[in-house]
Amino acid sequence: MLKLIECPRDAMQGLADFIPTELKAAYINQLLKVGFDTLDFGSFVSPKVIPQMRDTGEVLNQLNLSSSSTHLLAIVANLRGAEQALSFEEIAYLGYPLSISETFQIRNTNKTIAESLVLVEEMQNLCVQNNRTLVTYIAMGFGNPYNDPYTAETVLDFTQKLVDLDIQIISLADTVGVSNPENIKFLFETVIPQFPHIEFGAHLHSNPATTEEKIAAAYNAGCRRFDGAMLGFGGCPMAKDDLVGNIAMEKMIHYFQKKWGIDLALQTNEFAQAVAFAGKVFLH
Repeated sequence: MLKLIECPRDAMQGLADFIPTELKAAYINQLLKVGFDTLDFGSFVSPKVIPQMRDTGEVLNQLNLSSSSTHLLAIVANLRGAEQALSFEEIAYLGYPLSISETFQIRNTNKTIAESLVLVEEMQNLCVQNNRTLVTYIAMGFGNPYNDPYTAETVLDFTQKLVDLDIQIISLADTVGVSNPENIKFLFETVIPQFPHIEFGAHLHSNPATTEEKIAAAYNAGCRRFDGAMLGFGGCPMAKDDLVGNIAMEKMIHYFQKKWGIDLALQTNEFAQAVAFAGKVFLH
């Protein structure tokens, strides 16, 4: 089954102008009507580091969840954030970015890779105790711009460490848009057969010209979980100055429907309204 994860949090977090809480909530409420598997809707991190997400709890309190089957995911960077997220029963998934790049891990979470692996284990234990699921992102999973060591074997090593902790969902993340069809194909064709019980996802950033070829490479290699964001906005403000956007969700949907004829079970009218709403949020 193909799962689409819409990421308004990733789209919003790098914007300089604060999006009012009511507007955030109204936009996410519209996204909840579309039928996505999951919404990466907010984060519980330091408001000094990511000021755009300082109102995640307030946004959550304004969401209309009763008639939606979409799950909520929140990004966390430490145990305090994880405990905050777990205090909201509506949040099904916690997401943690574990980077292969030591430079990026420190920039993004103020922790070394070794410290982060300890933290992942602690978060996993908390999630199990609270009947939630931890989604771990292998950030810089396709390379990094910092000249930190990178090999495909490193990705496999990190994956094995996460599997040993009984992590069930692992998303390979191209945080700065350095992936290409060749390394996307190679990685997914390597990890999926080696760890068949793990749900692997693709969190790819791209410029518009390379969007479809990246989606195709991951899908053809067996990936069935895809992150994206309306209009292709977003990127990690901790990564580098020039943000590379998320894969545009509307392009991804068009690809899967037209190329493969996949019924994504989305509400077409609600999706069209969400695209229009995204324009108001991101292009005002």
